[in-house]
Amino acid sequence: MTTPKNEATCDWTVSGMDCGSCATKVRNAVGRLPGVSNVEIGLMSERLRLTLDEAKTGRDKIEKIVKSLGYGIEARASGAQKDAAEPADAAKECHDHDHDHDHDHDHDHAGHDHGKDSKAPRRADSGHGSPGHVHDDPADRGKRWFQTGKGKLVIFTAVLLGLAWMVEFVTPALGSWPFIAACIIGVAPVAKRAFVALRLGQPFTIESLMTVAAIGALFIDAAEEAALVVFLFAVGEVLEGVAAGKARDGIRALANLVPKTAQLEVDGVVREVPAASLEVGQTVLVRPGDRVPADGEISEGTSGVDDSPVTGESVPVTKGPGDTVFAGSINTEAVLRVTVTKTAEDNTIARIIRLVEDAEEARAPTERFIDRFSRWYMPAIVVVAALVVLVPPLGFAQPWDTWVYRGLALLLIGCPCALVISVPASIASALSSGARRGLLMKGGAVIEAAASVKQVAFDKTGTLTHGRPAVTDIITFGDTSEAELLGVAAGVEAGSSHPLAMAILNKAEDAGVAVLPSKGAKALVGKGVVAEVAGASAWVASPRYALENGGLDDKGVTQAAAFETEGKTAVAVYRENKPLGLIAMRDEPRADARDAVAQLKKLGVTAVILTGDNARTAAAIAGGLGMEFRADMMPEDKLNAIKDMSEHGGVMMIGDGINDAPALKQASVGVAMGSGTDVALETADAAILRDKVTDIAATVRLARGAMVNIRQNVTIALGLKAVFLVTSVLGLTGLWLAILADTGATVLVTLNALRLLRFNPERE
Repeated sequence: MTTPKNEATCDWTVSGMDCGSCATKVRNAVGRLPGVSNVEIGLMSERLRLTLDEAKTGRDKIEKIVKSLGYGIEARASGAQKDAAEPADAAKECHDHDHDHDHDHDHDHAGHDHGKDSKAPRRADSGHGSPGHVHDDPADRGKRWFQTGKGKLVIFTAVLLGLAWMVEFVTPALGSWPFIAACIIGVAPVAKRAFVALRLGQPFTIESLMTVAAIGALFIDAAEEAALVVFLFAVGEVLEGVAAGKARDGIRALANLVPKTAQLEVDGVVREVPAASLEVGQTVLVRPGDRVPADGEISEGTSGVDDSPVTGESVPVTKGPGDTVFAGSINTEAVLRVTVTKTAEDNTIARIIRLVEDAEEARAPTERFIDRFSRWYMPAIVVVAALVVLVPPLGFAQPWDTWVYRGLALLLIGCPCALVISVPASIASALSSGARRGLLMKGGAVIEAAASVKQVAFDKTGTLTHGRPAVTDIITFGDTSEAELLGVAAGVEAGSSHPLAMAILNKAEDAGVAVLPSKGAKALVGKGVVAEVAGASAWVASPRYALENGGLDDKGVTQAAAFETEGKTAVAVYRENKPLGLIAMRDEPRADARDAVAQLKKLGVTAVILTGDNARTAAAIAGGLGMEFRADMMPEDKLNAIKDMSEHGGVMMIGDGINDAPALKQASVGVAMGSGTDVALETADAAILRDKVTDIAATVRLARGAMVNIRQNVTIALGLKAVFLVTSVLGLTGLWLAILADTGATVLVTLNALRLLRFNPERE
């Protein structure tokens, strides 16, 4: 199916969406337009993304409708450093795109786990300057509440109400007219937006319910209470805006980690430039105490680098020439020269921000259920309110004023704002809290799945171990010299970045052995590698494969078994029917691996190693860590093992790169280890940036904490609605308490969600 010529993906920032109903209102309004599809709304990230056929609907039409609903809208700037971005016309923010990430691995290895590849927006038009449902303007951020648009609305309605009370006190003969005037003036802009929503096919909005309730109250001679309700509605809007703003501060704080300027060095001359303007290959000077302005590689200097702003790692790490540094990290000791390797929009922090923002699209099953529930909740409440108004007077001759009043009170608790925001607010807080500690999860669905895992499957090499094995033993056969053995093995492995290959190549370099010329290297999946070395075929393979193909005799197999019992990995090196020798390597477990397994057990989660390595080596590693293991596994064996484990509950698979992709995708949650690598951030459901195995337990704790918070929020939202529904019908609570119940519940669930920002998942 070909994409229409005029179709493009458009991205806007929509300011002022403080509750779930706001997002629903925008989604439904633009989703009805011809040529609009794939509408995505990010409540916490204030994002509107959609696919637009410009031949049917123009971008200006989208913006006009969003503004008419009372929200600000502007073209979305890209990258982590939005403050440095120039305001873009919305037309420039629509673009065709098709990203295809192709990851390739050069060869499989001898029965081992491998494959290490392992704008601050410009001010938005609020869409209205008059009082009413005035939404969050980016220009209001950082101001005191009374300086914001919403704050001014509260002051305005308070003045109206105060004047009405004064006039009533001074001239009682005027009766309720001052309150009628205050109510009408205060509710007019709300009614205007209710009418806009109605015209767009959305009759059930908080504005429409508010308008009906206020006007209805006037007709039953409850003008004073109607004016008070309008004022409380405005107060609630301020509280919602403050709470929502705090919930978003975590994501905004990430963007602020990257400095706005950089010290660019060109031909020995240093000048200050915007960090967002840096290009790949340029050199920047990073002084002690400065933040690194871009992802890069140290070209000169050695210093302690504090990566805690990016990965959450609390202890500064000494880095020197050739080491990678992240934008936002802090140089603690000496001057560094850093060569830029990624532009501002592609640095690690920018990608983390995009991941957190895009994660709202991966909604949790609980959130999807609540969305479905909320669609009929408001119409159902309207029907119940109508029945409360009509049935008692018509069926039982009850007074109309009493039951109309109670019906109007019911209308005010009919908006499911608190319920709809209860899940995304918790998810956003959990994602932000995790991102600050190097724990990345791609959305609510991942959080919900991680909270219910019962088993964790670990890849071994590069995950439980460092992934940097070193040669420990070399055994030669016949008249083969150690130099010849290393030269052939290094020739077979030349050009590979596999950890075991690197160990052999490093050993050859340290021993001063020249790598023999080779060509045609070919992976033998799960068995080894073959290449033409110095004009003849040579193999580096597993002992089992070598035995079957004349590359190892019984004595060699016995020696390989002895190495494996010691927890070492042995490979056989041979030519056609001529064994050359064995090379043994050992990859030490990470220091925190045993503690991580113990923490998982405390959480009721069992841990198992799935490895392509031999059983003896796997047993040595697993025994030291107190884990179960499955060895000699091909990639498809790992996939089948995950399927089997899934029959007994949720499974989390931990791998270090693309070679584990099938198993990572099959698991309930696939987690990639890796400090900010493309693979870690893009291929799996979650990523651990600090390479700490204990962060797996921390991820489970964070997910479970988020789900507890979500259940609390749903209980608060539904509980308050249920209580006030009953008390309103019984006449125990009136209009002003009903509106407090609605906005109060929204504020409560948002503030409760904010507690996750202080949640420490590392605490057992």
